[in-house]
Amino acid sequence: MAAISEPPSWPDPNPNPNPNSALDPDPPSFLSPLDDEHRPQSPEQSVQDDGDDGGDGTDRGGLDNQPFIESPNPSPNPSLYAVPTPSALTLLHLSFNQDHGCFAAGTDRGFRIYNCDPFREIFRRDFDEGGIGVVEMLFRCNILALVGGGSRPHYPPSKVMIWDDHQSRCIGELSFRSEVRAVRLRRDRIIVVLDHKIFVYNFADLKLVHQIETVPNPKGLCAVSQQQGSLVLVCPGGQKGQVRVEHYGARKTKFIMAHDSRIACFALSQDGQLIATASTKGTLIRVFSTADGTLLQEVRRGADRAEIHSLAFSANMQWLVVSSDKGTVHVFSLKVNLGSTGSEKARSSPEPNSQGVHSIPSFFRGVLPKYFHSEWSVAQFRLHEGSQYIVAFGHQKNTIVILGMDGSFYRCEYDPVAGGEMKQLECYNFLKTEEAF
Repeated sequence: MAAISEPPSWPDPNPNPNPNSALDPDPPSFLSPLDDEHRPQSPEQSVQDDGDDGGDGTDRGGLDNQPFIESPNPSPNPSLYAVPTPSALTLLHLSFNQDHGCFAAGTDRGFRIYNCDPFREIFRRDFDEGGIGVVEMLFRCNILALVGGGSRPHYPPSKVMIWDDHQSRCIGELSFRSEVRAVRLRRDRIIVVLDHKIFVYNFADLKLVHQIETVPNPKGLCAVSQQQGSLVLVCPGGQKGQVRVEHYGARKTKFIMAHDSRIACFALSQDGQLIATASTKGTLIRVFSTADGTLLQEVRRGADRAEIHSLAFSANMQWLVVSSDKGTVHVFSLKVNLGSTGSEKARSSPEPNSQGVHSIPSFFRGVLPKYFHSEWSVAQFRLHEGSQYIVAFGHQKNTIVILGMDGSFYRCEYDPVAGGEMKQLECYNFLKTEEAF
């Protein structure tokens, strides 16, 4: 398999304790070019240096002279209204970093990195030719994973490029025979998702350590825990409605039959203990223990079908946020007890009069459809129906961050006691040109 000689020490994934600061300006370089004799021979994938090396074994791809572009005015008020940008810029990808303090946007011209609170553009890389379809951050380090995308991809969509923004160039790549659907990063692993396979690599030496067969996975569904010392990976299983959980520390695999329909979306808690799942039906969200596959809680988004776009746990695992194509973001209260038995879990379930649950007499709960005694969301926020949004919990207490594929950024606050409509705190268009900042 691929190997890198003298792998240097791993950089701190969050070297700056201030979550509102920019990316680490000087992360150590920990990858070196790979030579031919160390390239793997797997028919599905290969690891290699860039072809035209310019003398040092690593292709600069014409990017060495690209300027480092920052927003000329990182004011938290770039615009008052989140309306679609009038420019021809096309947004191809949106994703939060691992602690939800930043987010990355891939466009048909390059990529941009933003801070969530306070909102501001941190930096951007604009390429003369081609787009970026996947941008995966590594906390606040200058190391990112890039995959080409759009009608004119800057890199082949079958390659994962490891970009060091301190050096303004790619320092390594992973090549495959089919299109890369998603990439997930930890400080010790790179996970690459293809249509039917998932590859897990060591980050320090790019050695392939595991590969997983999945059902067709065009959305690139995959989640990985971020707690140091505990590696849990979740992906679609081998059959419809099934989720596969890999516990690498315990060296065990758990399969969870989460839904009757295909899995549409899922989220993993930071420590890897909880997974929330949604099917293509989109009416129910289920929360399971990853350790034993126990169903801990079920909540209802609505009665009609919907496409679930995003799920996220709060840091304390007491709340779950959901977005869908129906245009409403829902916040649910979680009441899970990972250490309880089945009877204890039943006793800890919310009472009929508790927040988010309809009050139904016990007799009718036994005969009426499940819909009438479902757990409903505590708080809601209304958006444009039909648009795609991803969501996460903000660093400020009881706040939600919402990102739209129309370039919209929202920060909202919910009342954990009274519930109801969330209060909008901020609303920007992050695709505005630098003149608008």
